[in-house]
Amino acid sequence: MRLMQHKKEAWWFYRFLSVFYDKYVNPLFWTPQMRDQSLQLARLDDPGLHVVDVGSGTGFTTLGIVQFVKASHVYCIDQSPHQMAKAKDKPELSDCHFQLGDAENLPFDNDHFDRYVSAGSIEYWPNPDQGIREAYRVIKPGGVALLIGPLEPDSRIGRFFADAWMLFPSDREYRQWFEEAGFTDIQVEYIRPQWYRRKAEYGIAIAGKKLDPGVSPGQATARVIPEPEKMTLGRALQLFWRVLVGSLAGFIFIPAALFGYLLRVFAPQENIPEQYRERLNFHQILALLVIIGLLAGLIWYIF
Repeated sequence: MRLMQHKKEAWWFYRFLSVFYDKYVNPLFWTPQMRDQSLQLARLDDPGLHVVDVGSGTGFTTLGIVQFVKASHVYCIDQSPHQMAKAKDKPELSDCHFQLGDAENLPFDNDHFDRYVSAGSIEYWPNPDQGIREAYRVIKPGGVALLIGPLEPDSRIGRFFADAWMLFPSDREYRQWFEEAGFTDIQVEYIRPQWYRRKAEYGIAIAGKKLDPGVSPGQATARVIPEPEKMTLGRALQLFWRVLVGSLAGFIFIPAALFGYLLRVFAPQENIPEQYRERLNFHQILALLVIIGLLAGLIWYIF
């Protein structure tokens, strides 16, 4: 299991990440343009729709949802109270409903919502197939489920660091999970931030429609409530290793994105709408200067 796929460990991670998530991390990897492009698949064509946002975090995706749906009809589910507290502070989300919960065991009845949205959450699920079956269960017949997540890197070293950090499924796995859950009319959109220049795909938005009421055809009639995870000595040693390798992976991804943004500043952006033009904010510029300073110091020390 990867560092961020263990729920208790992820809880502690987000306890600290929530402090700077909106300022440093989220703007690098999940941009307004990516969000708005993805949400088109959710078919939010009626302000009266009832929507559940699973893994809502600090509310970035929820901000996109409430542009189309009444905030009072949106239910935000997340396992991190610290991330959720950031979302509650956003005035646009003041009428939303917030509830702590598990994506793989949602606290709602069958056929409850018109739409299901989950962005940037599947990579933390220990059992993504179960999470997608839950998406099927909680939406009404005719409802649409939209899931947005990262794609498996194409390079061997990229896959090594990605696998140490969190789940990066392949395109085939996303489609397979949706099909096995019982979704039909499956649609896919590939997304990427503007700084990402590689030919390989970066992220995916995949949506499917539910036809029949009740649970997923791939789900047992009785829902299994997972037992609380226990910390043992062996798991503590595994945690230490995953934190070491996973943190290294994270420190590689973030500077790479920052430098990508820096290069993008000098690229033409005339054809990009003003609201989607990607720029480094003050906090990211400060982080970039610190990284450059550390690298310069390391080079000076070595040579």
